[in-house]
Amino acid sequence: MKLRTFIILALILGVLTACGSNNATSEENKTPDVVTTASIVNEANDFVNAVGENGTWIIATLGDLSIDKEVVVAGEFHDKGDTNNPIYRKIALYTQDEDHNITASFTLTVPKLTVQSENLRIQGGTVKGDVYVEAKGFNLHESAKVDGNIYYANDEVKESAVIDGQVTGTQEVK
Repeated sequence: MKLRTFIILALILGVLTACGSNNATSEENKTPDVVTTASIVNEANDFVNAVGENGTWIIATLGDLSIDKEVVVAGEFHDKGDTNNPIYRKIALYTQDEDHNITASFTLTVPKLTVQSENLRIQGGTVKGDVYVEAKGFNLHESAKVDGNIYYANDEVKESAVIDGQVTGTQEVK
């Protein structure tokens, strides 16, 4: 019985030691190199923060969102949050099943959505409002819609865009 108790205590001590903090760790090692999680949002303020410069590479909504002010998508992000991957950002206005089939699509209502992040893709839902694209590589996926106009900062930005989804308004350089 004493041997069994000793073994259990040794295992507990080993687990606690492995899970404990190491005070000798430098500040540099405490900061992760890569953050791969999506920002899943269902509130307007959370969405605005998630698309900002300190946000995440993918922003997924859980329902319709209405924002009564301009929203700016800013910052440089990489696919899956890994700097070894290409520059890429995604707004996912949908939910999906385990096979990646869209199960519900949502609407983002905003007077003006300004895109300053390169290679931003909008997928699976509707942006109701005007989109101002200032960065190259804008992509409107075939499953997405802009219920409004798309304005491009210049011809180069317009030529780099891929518009497979529906746009109810005009697309022009402005």
